[in-house]
Amino acid sequence: MKKALFILSFFAIAFGILANFGGSEGKLDPVKWESKLIKTGNNEYLIQFEAEIEPHWHVYSSTIADGGPVATTIAFDSLIGIKPVGSIQEIGTLVTEYDPNFDMDLKWFDTKAIFSKKLIAEGDQFRLVGYLQYMTCDDKQCLPPTYVDVTFTEKDATEGSAITLDNEEAEANKQDSFIWIFLACFAGGLIALLTPCVFPMIPLTVSFFTKQSKNKAEGIKNAVIYGLSIIAIYVTIGLIVTMIFGENALNALSTNPWLNLSFFVLFVIFAASFFGAFEIRLPNKWINNADQASNKGGLLGIFFMAATLGLISFSCTGPIIGSLLVEAANHGGVAGPAIGMLGFSTALALPFTLFAMFPGWLNSLPKSGGWLNSVKVVLGFLEVALALKFLSVADLVMHWGFLDREVFISLWIAVAVLLALYLLGKLKFSHDSDLPYISVPRLFMAIITLSFAVYLLPGLWGAPLKAISGFLPHMGTQDFNITMQHGSSHVSPQRDILKKGAENLHCAHEIDCFFDYEQALAIGREENKPVMIDFTGHGCVNCRKMENTVWVDNAVLEVLRNKVILVELYVDDRTELAETHTTEEGKKLRTVGDKWSEFQSNKFSKQSQPYYVFIDPFTEEVIHEGRAYNEDIPAYLEWLNKGLEMFAKAH
Repeated sequence: MKKALFILSFFAIAFGILANFGGSEGKLDPVKWESKLIKTGNNEYLIQFEAEIEPHWHVYSSTIADGGPVATTIAFDSLIGIKPVGSIQEIGTLVTEYDPNFDMDLKWFDTKAIFSKKLIAEGDQFRLVGYLQYMTCDDKQCLPPTYVDVTFTEKDATEGSAITLDNEEAEANKQDSFIWIFLACFAGGLIALLTPCVFPMIPLTVSFFTKQSKNKAEGIKNAVIYGLSIIAIYVTIGLIVTMIFGENALNALSTNPWLNLSFFVLFVIFAASFFGAFEIRLPNKWINNADQASNKGGLLGIFFMAATLGLISFSCTGPIIGSLLVEAANHGGVAGPAIGMLGFSTALALPFTLFAMFPGWLNSLPKSGGWLNSVKVVLGFLEVALALKFLSVADLVMHWGFLDREVFISLWIAVAVLLALYLLGKLKFSHDSDLPYISVPRLFMAIITLSFAVYLLPGLWGAPLKAISGFLPHMGTQDFNITMQHGSSHVSPQRDILKKGAENLHCAHEIDCFFDYEQALAIGREENKPVMIDFTGHGCVNCRKMENTVWVDNAVLEVLRNKVILVELYVDDRTELAETHTTEEGKKLRTVGDKWSEFQSNKFSKQSQPYYVFIDPFTEEVIHEGRAYNEDIPAYLEWLNKGLEMFAKAH
């Protein structure tokens, strides 16, 4: 099923969501790192981190989409007399598989991995202070992001070349990834064939070859050359995109808010074009020059005929190609766009070659007509829906807050209903043909589309909509949730003041919780209530499960709202601290998540999330043993009541 969904992934960039921090007890250290500085040439150096990874664990790649785990990165706090060049290089067995912790396909290394970055010295002496940040998980849990700190000078460098690992398995995995990229883009090419910019060209082009050729063999030869020219042109486009922007820039399309916003605008423009508002065309001069060159005949003329097809069909194929290039780069690295364009162009070129070999097949083709325009309009509706996804990413990252979950769902429902009305002939654009009756395929498509709209409807009142949860904004952005059990809790006059700076954080089920430990202690002392710490994560799947299956119980909610001071400490919060702190062990804490992760590890000797613990706000002592992930509601309620009972005895 995952593979099938990937084949359709050209409609949108895969945006993954939700990391899982939960499961194990005690401190874990499944990755051993060795760092070194290698002099590879005159004033050229390589900072290198080599990982030995314990069985069943893995470390993630440096190219991970937002919403997934923390990518492995190399950064520098101080650089004197030396500067970094280029992007991170990875060596090892790169695995691309579905990760249940994050509910998405991810790239990681197991057993061994090397991450390196090139450096150029500006003189004979230099000093650098930096770190590698990484995250490690197994198939059930993830540990908080961790740092490997380094300090090097020119005296620490060793002569040599970069260490390499046995990459046979890595190459096998890459080849497997390339196969699915090829198939996904091949599917995109098949859809492009059904657009009104391409489909009518099939009989016209094949007829040209058969009429201009002296015999059948020459016609077949010319058609094959035409098909190969199409493939060469599109593969070249893939290579050019990679050369200009690079792998990291393409991956950034899925993480950078401004690039996502640009992609939103681009998809809206393409949708408007598909709806008939205007036609997007490349400069006529390009098309005319290519067309004139095609009249010269010979191999060069055939090549320019293929170029003319690409230029003319751009208004229909442009959005598909753009999505394919981004998806291919995300899954296949530097070679991904070229492999993707090979699949796309093969599907595009195949009909021209086959129909030239067997001209009689042309009679079996459906006639060009209004159905081609319908395909284009349907693609326009899909473009609008996918454009909203890109806008949602930008909105969430920038905390604008105007595209809340129910607003997003409302817009998708509107798109689905309008598409169904169009398929049923109730909605008509100016350039549409008359529809005297509804064909069976259109009827089935309308049924599917309306069913999807009905499925979305409960989401307006808080239904989880698990089938498409990866596309939707976080549940915390939902303003109204009918599944919540509303209740009242005593609100301290100090609470609104204390919570300033945490406006973008939301507590489940309208619980009046805190997000800072010291603030929670202060309110706990004021109200004479125990503090319940919830060590959680923005992407913690098990945390969300506890909130949606256990915390929804009326008795549990009563305790959480009115009998304890709940504080949620996010161990994966990437908000930068005002200043970097260094622990007694020399570990640097750079983010809010680092601070709470270190706090959990040092005070409670735990690293898993969710993890719940009762604290006496007057003594800061643990009232009774903590509790990890467990969806047993009666047992959880018993644990809550036991904590309240022990606090009452102490006071």
